[in-house]
Amino acid sequence: QVQLVESGGGLVQAGGSLRLSCAASRSPGSLETVGWFRQAPDKQRELVATITGAGRTNYADSVKGRFSVSRDNAKNTLYLQMNSLKPEDTAVYYCRFDNRYGVHFWGQGTQVTVSS
Repeated sequence: QVQLVESGGGLVQAGGSLRLSCAASRSPGSLETVGWFRQAPDKQRELVATITGAGRTNYADSVKGRFSVSRDNAKNTLYLQMNSLKPEDTAVYYCRFDNRYGVHFWGQGTQVTVSS
C-alpha cells in the first residue's frame, strides 16, 4: 500500500503559476512510476506528467514547456510546477503511484481553477 496526499491547488488567474505537492508514504523504486493526472468536469481523467524511479519524465502535449514534474526522494514528495496556466488547465489534479506490480495508488485530488 502507498498513501498519497496532494496539496497546493487553488484559484489563479490565467498566466499565473502554482506548485502542487504530493506527499507519499514512500519514494518510488527503480521499476516504479509516479505522476500527475487531471480530470475536468464532464471529461475523462488524463495524464499530465509522470516521472519514473530512474528519473525519466513524460508530459502530455498540452502541458509541454509549461509544466515540470520533479520529486524529492528525501522527502517522499512529488511536485508539479505549473506555469503559464490557462483556463483549460482547470481540473482536479490527482497524484498516482504505480508500483512494480502495476498496481495504481491514487491520492484524493486537489482542485486547480484558472480564471480568464
